[in-house]
Amino acid sequence: MGILENEFLYLDDLDDKIDKIKNARFEENSSILEAVLMQKHRIDPNQYLKYDVKRGLRDSNGKGVLAGLTEISDVRSYEMEHGKWLPADGSLYYQGINVNDIVENLKGRKFGFEEVVYLLLFGHLPSKTELDILLYAIYSMQDLGNRFVRDVIMKASNENIMNAMQRTVLTLYTYDETPDDISAGNVLRQSLELIAKLPLIAVYSYNSYRHFRKDETLFIRSPEEGLSMAENILLMLRPDKQYTELEAKVLDVALILHAEHGGGNNSSFTTHVVSSSGTDTYSATAASIGSLKGFRHGGANIKVQGMFAEIKKNVKDWTSDEEVKNYLIKIYEKKAFDGSGLIYGIGHAVYTISDPREVHLKKYARMLAEEKGRMEEFELYNRVERLAKEVIVERSNMFKPICANVDFYSGFVYNMLGIPQELYTPIFAIARMAGWSAHRLEELINAGKIIRPAYKYVGEHLTYTPFDER
Repeated sequence: MGILENEFLYLDDLDDKIDKIKNARFEENSSILEAVLMQKHRIDPNQYLKYDVKRGLRDSNGKGVLAGLTEISDVRSYEMEHGKWLPADGSLYYQGINVNDIVENLKGRKFGFEEVVYLLLFGHLPSKTELDILLYAIYSMQDLGNRFVRDVIMKASNENIMNAMQRTVLTLYTYDETPDDISAGNVLRQSLELIAKLPLIAVYSYNSYRHFRKDETLFIRSPEEGLSMAENILLMLRPDKQYTELEAKVLDVALILHAEHGGGNNSSFTTHVVSSSGTDTYSATAASIGSLKGFRHGGANIKVQGMFAEIKKNVKDWTSDEEVKNYLIKIYEKKAFDGSGLIYGIGHAVYTISDPREVHLKKYARMLAEEKGRMEEFELYNRVERLAKEVIVERSNMFKPICANVDFYSGFVYNMLGIPQELYTPIFAIARMAGWSAHRLEELINAGKIIRPAYKYVGEHLTYTPFDER
């Protein structure tokens, strides 16, 4: 029956009264309400076929429905041969430049990610002078101010750093003198501010969580001018401020590879959708962070790490193809890990034979594993990557090739860098802020219509029943 009325009358605090009644009523009826929701909102799958609905905005072959045009990046996984499109090694282009060329030609330079930021925003690779101008802008915009850190970031700390980033980004709106100005120049200024500040917001939010929720030592360290974004992330995160040249290089490459991936990925499409409404930069960015947070998008690397923890615990011989494959079959058949039937990190919506981002991360993962004495783990990842493809192809009758995606090795790389799991997806957001900014500017400059796809109503039209007759 819930809380009795006479008990309610003797409660002293009004808020307590309301909360206690609400909680009791919901707890008693939650299972019934859930059943009603499931029944009412479940749509017959045949209806999607009847009306040819492109679920997930994809056709029957999994190819994305054309929803817009972009010059920012291109994702390729097929090549035309003898009049037919055939699966090919994946390729990714930023403003027409192949990412492979960007990564392979860094040649010791430590500002690879910053060069990519310039490329995505301005459409060409920067000269030394242009890069210096960008670096000066980033350094001058990094400071958050002690009061902001204390009053905003340290207040209401929580374990989910992506949520903390959303809240902080939205709060920056109130510190902007022209927050609603969506002219190209003002949005560029706001974008550079967010690119510069997101690393601090993420790391400070994590350090605050460690201190206020886990009772660990609090340290807030300012970034240093002259260091790359990758170096400053490691500097701010590590108590001893120490990192190796390889560690900084690997994180720089990871930021480059996560910076952009076409207008159709969920978070960049979110940027386009929200920006098309004419809203402010902070709201658009918060929406994109919310999209990236999901385990089907940026949060997938955490799922990969969780899956490997289960594999390590349940497979006695990591070198045995038979043992590893048998456990992967259990995962695929929903008998192990989270029961989803997904082998996380394997398969991609676009790439078939290979994901170029995964190819580079795998190479650097091997280098890090050698430096840190973790080659046994690397070989396990390599074995799972190979055998998981076999399991999925054999048991799903899949005829197109399948490959590991960028999330497969990224979590392992972050783990070897000593980056806490709470920051895996935030680092993705730090990198992708460059791509989101480019897409937002592209949407606003081209002044398209507000994005509004159609949904077919398949319910019934009912007669209203007066309250007293229900």
